[in-house]
Amino acid sequence: MRGGYLASVLRVDLTARTVERYPWTDEDRRRTLGGKVMAAQILYDMLRPGTNPLGPDNVVVISTSPLTGTGAPSTSRFNVSALSPLTGIVASSNCGGSFGVYLRKAGVDALVITGAGDAPLYLEVSEDGVSFHDAWDYQGLRTTEAQAVLAGTVEGRSGTLVIGPAGENLVRYASLHSEERAAGRAGMGAVFGSKKLKGIVAHGSQRVPIADPEGFRAHTKKWSATLKAHPMTGDAVPRFGTGGFLPEMQELGIVATSNYRRGRYAGVSAISGQAMAEKSLVGTMGCLSCPIRCGRVVEVDGQRVKGPELETLVLLGSNLENADLGSICELNLLLDELGLDTMTAGVTVSLAMEMAERGVVDWPLRFGDISGLAELFEDVALRRGIGDELAEGSRILGERYGASSYAMNVKGLELAAYEPRGAWGHALGYATSNRGGCHLNGGYMVALEGLGLAMNGRSLRGKAGLTAMFQDLMEAVSASGVCLFTTYAVLPAPLVRGAKGSLGKITNAVLSITGPVLHLLRAIPRKFLGIPMPLLPHIRAVELVTGERFGFGRFWEIGERGYTLERQLAVRFGVTAADDTLPQRELNERLEQSDPRSVVPMDKLRSGYYRQRRWGADGRPRRALLRRLDIE
Repeated sequence: MRGGYLASVLRVDLTARTVERYPWTDEDRRRTLGGKVMAAQILYDMLRPGTNPLGPDNVVVISTSPLTGTGAPSTSRFNVSALSPLTGIVASSNCGGSFGVYLRKAGVDALVITGAGDAPLYLEVSEDGVSFHDAWDYQGLRTTEAQAVLAGTVEGRSGTLVIGPAGENLVRYASLHSEERAAGRAGMGAVFGSKKLKGIVAHGSQRVPIADPEGFRAHTKKWSATLKAHPMTGDAVPRFGTGGFLPEMQELGIVATSNYRRGRYAGVSAISGQAMAEKSLVGTMGCLSCPIRCGRVVEVDGQRVKGPELETLVLLGSNLENADLGSICELNLLLDELGLDTMTAGVTVSLAMEMAERGVVDWPLRFGDISGLAELFEDVALRRGIGDELAEGSRILGERYGASSYAMNVKGLELAAYEPRGAWGHALGYATSNRGGCHLNGGYMVALEGLGLAMNGRSLRGKAGLTAMFQDLMEAVSASGVCLFTTYAVLPAPLVRGAKGSLGKITNAVLSITGPVLHLLRAIPRKFLGIPMPLLPHIRAVELVTGERFGFGRFWEIGERGYTLERQLAVRFGVTAADDTLPQRELNERLEQSDPRSVVPMDKLRSGYYRQRRWGADGRPRRALLRRLDIE
């Protein structure tokens, strides 16, 4: 390829303290682009059944993408993939911050990390290669201090990626941090901790080669203008952050409340993005090259810090029956400093609260009482007392105490903030997501079911085909190196503005009958779908950077290949059709007692989804599909 890559993928063996080039060809780049699809292929080639997620044989892939660091909108992203200690299957976590950009400046597209140190260490990545350094003195440091210390070990500007105390203590949902951003989900921080890897610092001065610099600059300018003009990426999200969706979620009845027992919360107006903007906001922030600036800045103890996003507002707010926005800001900061995923932490505590309410455990935890949560989270990070039990996550905790029916996870990963009984497409995404109960890897169908457009949330029509397609396209966008929030603008602005009017009704009617069309399109060789797609400017950006022709069909195929590779990996580690489901609460307990349709019809949704994807009834991709996607 002419552009988009530094052509350097390094394999780092922490046991032997050696570095070598990992074989990665231009054909591999064409098939995967980068990011999580690249990582899925490498893990597919390297991981064997029976691998211990916290053992030295686990492999961590930190991968960038062709657009990372190019200056295109929202392209500071990088991906971390490994076998998850929380779920037992391969998972990925995407992050902003500056680390991915500086990894590229060091001349590296990806790191493939194997083995484990015999003592705490950190890595320095530069244009001179990878160096191994002792990290004994940095043990116990929280994430902000750890980043400052590592950055201080090199001259000039750098990017850092670190764990906090939770990662060192192998909490199964420990996170990684670059600046104020987190690779939060699925326990990638615990994998670092198991390898005795405190962090990585990257620095350098290389630039990403761009095949058509002039065309790329013009396209980037136009794309940024489109994002700024869109009602979601140019107005709602910059003004209120992702928490600005809470009023719509409340209206739809999909706000996770009291461990997902309800879909509405009386105190929701006190914890929304609108409330934050009115009472707490002191500024906004954004990742490098991001025109959206969704990040919130608030004050905690006189310090300007990152504010909570939607998932944290709900899972530390309504889901715990906590309407104190100030406390959510404080807990968000504490969890980030400890290196804990705020989402899994919130859902695991809500499970513990319900267990205590039912008399299953005698723990001092009650819905609405947040007085001891800060101390509890510190206990989790240090694995002290009941914190040691909560450090295992909701699946293990629920299994241990006979509470699995209301342990709100899929495949071991806790659900996001959206209660799925009012959004069946989103529910299907949770159930079939490769990494577990994830709203993004699940396809984020709630954008069509009320947060952008207005499809009927409790209808089967169109949901299977749209969910599968959105999952694939999200995978491709991520592989290109662009933040998924840019996909809000894929929904045409007039449709978003008119979602509840006559235009919205026509759109919803069309979307509801797309299933047969999408099923047919999946059977057509993607080279015949080289149609331009102005609504996905990501594709043209990749073409201008790499000098390669992609088109919509090839872009979609890359996403489908990534999704299928991860599914094959999931099957390798024991996932079957029985795992593509939701907690019993979502299937059997009516969200509204008067409405028999307020449960998720999982069997019908799943069977339609398997047909769309051309998977067998056992949930395995069929051989013909694997051949078409060139998966061995």
